[in-house]
Amino acid sequence: MSDIDLSSESYEKNREAGRILAQVRDEAADKVDVGVTHLEVAEFAENRIRELGGEPAFPVNISIDEEAAHATPKIGDESVFGEEMINLDIGVHVDGWLADTAITVDLSGHTELKEAPEQALEAALELVEPGVSTGELGAEIEDVITSYGFNPVVNLTGHGLEHWQQHTQPTIPNRAVSTGVELEVGDVVAIEPFATDGSGKVREGSKEEIFALEHERPIRNRQAREALDQITEEFRTLPFAIRWLDTDRAEMALRRLKRNGIVHGYPVLKEADGHLVSQKEHTIIVTEDGCEITTA
Repeated sequence: MSDIDLSSESYEKNREAGRILAQVRDEAADKVDVGVTHLEVAEFAENRIRELGGEPAFPVNISIDEEAAHATPKIGDESVFGEEMINLDIGVHVDGWLADTAITVDLSGHTELKEAPEQALEAALELVEPGVSTGELGAEIEDVITSYGFNPVVNLTGHGLEHWQQHTQPTIPNRAVSTGVELEVGDVVAIEPFATDGSGKVREGSKEEIFALEHERPIRNRQAREALDQITEEFRTLPFAIRWLDTDRAEMALRRLKRNGIVHGYPVLKEADGHLVSQKEHTIIVTEDGCEITTA
C-alpha cells in the first residue's frame, strides 16, 4: 500500500501529476465528438501531458459502449466516434509518481447512466478519512448506483498507486464487501466506480493493444531487442501501447516478447452481456482530516 510523507518531494510530484492530468482530461473530453478519430484524441492527450511536464502513465484508454477498460487505438487507427458512450481513462506520472482519472463522455443520450458513477464517486469521497474501511466505500458506491436502477461492475475495482506501480493495494470495491482495509494518512488511491445497465460483470475480449513488462531477459531477435530496450528505459513497469514503440515491425516484436514471457498483454474488457458501461475516477491522497483530490 502506498504511504507517502505529506511533506515530501514525492507528495508534491503526486500533486503535480494530478494537476496536469485534470487539465488534460478536461481538454481531451472536449475534443470527443461524432466523426473525430479515437487516435486523434489519444495522441492529443498523450502529447499534451508531455507539453505540461508529465509523462503518460499508461496509454489513453478509449472504451466504447460495452467496453470497460484497456481499449486504445492501434497504429494508424481510423475508428471514429459515433453516437456512443465513451469512457476516457488517462494517467500521468512525474518521475514515476502517478495520478489516474476517468470520465464518461456520453454521445448516446443515456444521461442517467453517465450520472450514476459520478454521484457514486462523490458520495464515496465524502466518506474518505483515516480509518475508513474500503468496504464502506464499496457499499456507498453500490447504494448510489443501484438507486439509479443500474448495477455496479463488481469485478472491476479502484486501487492503490505507488512509485512506478499503477495497480497496488488496497483495492476499492464497487460493491459492499464483508472485509476491507482501513485507509491511512498518506495513502494514494484511485477510486473508480463503473456502472452498467447489464449484469455487472466484465469479461476479457480478444483484442490487445496495451502491454507491460513481465520479466526482463535476453532475446535474440533484433526488433524485439530494440523494443525491449525502449520498454525498460522509457516505460519500466508501466503499461505501454504498441503504437508507442519506435522499432520496425512493432507488432511482430511484441508478439515475440509475449511468446517469451517478457511482456504480458491487457485484453480489452467488455460487459459480459454487451450492455453499456460508464465510469468516473479520481486519484486521492488521504489526509488527517479527509482527502486531497489530486485530479479535481
